[in-house]
Amino acid sequence: MKKLKVLALFDAIAPTTIDQDLSAELKTEDWSSEADVLKALRRLGHRTEYLAIFDDLDLLRQKIRYFKPDIIFNLCDQFNNNRAFDQNIAAYLELSGVPFTGCGAAGLTLAKHKGISKKILAYHGLRVPKFVTIPYGGRIVRPKQLEFPLIVKPLNEEASLGISQSSWVDTDHQFKKRVRFLRQNYGHDVIVEEYIHGRELYVSLLGDRKLRVFPIREILFQDVPEGQPRIASYRAKWDYDYRDKWGIDNQFARLNPRLKRRIQRYGRQTFQLLKLNGYVRLDLRITPEEEIVFIEANPNPILARHEDFSHAAVKSGLKYHELIQAILRIGLETVRG
Repeated sequence: MKKLKVLALFDAIAPTTIDQDLSAELKTEDWSSEADVLKALRRLGHRTEYLAIFDDLDLLRQKIRYFKPDIIFNLCDQFNNNRAFDQNIAAYLELSGVPFTGCGAAGLTLAKHKGISKKILAYHGLRVPKFVTIPYGGRIVRPKQLEFPLIVKPLNEEASLGISQSSWVDTDHQFKKRVRFLRQNYGHDVIVEEYIHGRELYVSLLGDRKLRVFPIREILFQDVPEGQPRIASYRAKWDYDYRDKWGIDNQFARLNPRLKRRIQRYGRQTFQLLKLNGYVRLDLRITPEEEIVFIEANPNPILARHEDFSHAAVKSGLKYHELIQAILRIGLETVRG
């Protein structure tokens, strides 16, 4: 690939300027993805500038006008502190005509709405948990077809926000209490779905028309007592002390060849049905009977070197900077619209 002019696009939690110095932020853990991607882009020899936006898209318009990037490396997953707007950023980039990395607006919209994505897959015969969505302000009623235990979580949040051990409910009192809690604290619609007993797997995919499925990861709950719920809550993902206490660890899954091939086919089919492109992580559950059950799709997952997607890519034979180069190439080749 020729050397490119790459604009790395980030999100900020407060207003920014077009030439804001982020060197201090890029040394922190919270900015590890941005720092790792920038280092890889520079190692590849690309001319790179960055921009962080909060609530002003005019900064992006100005930056595009004077820098004239060949491609935008889109790491922006919220706008004005609202994660529901990541698809709007992608839509703006599509309208700008500048190639960009990652998923387009359609795929982000379908994947973010956990109810719509499940309806699409169920229509095409893929197994999803039985579920119901409860609109914000609507009556809190459990449909009879939903049997306990259930998982209650925000409809549109990411990174397991709003998911804790209290999300697992097995009485109507717990169910109503958790719905009220999420409404009060997140202000969103809620999705309630059956709890799927089994292994939780993470399937990382890269591509557009041609797809590459990386080695499959699994979250293990080694010290969680038998009979207790094993769910990828916010603390199970991000609280290192909590992970150590309960023996929670992410490793490469041990799967028999037949099941592995089925999961790979399932991943490719899901990728296409949800109009995904770029790089994506699917969260699946595998029942004791080896049924594959869709939990959710995560377009543009975290790209830090130490996260699951990067680990899976490296396990497949790619070096980290080669992964970043591949994401750039796919962004250049993807036809938007």
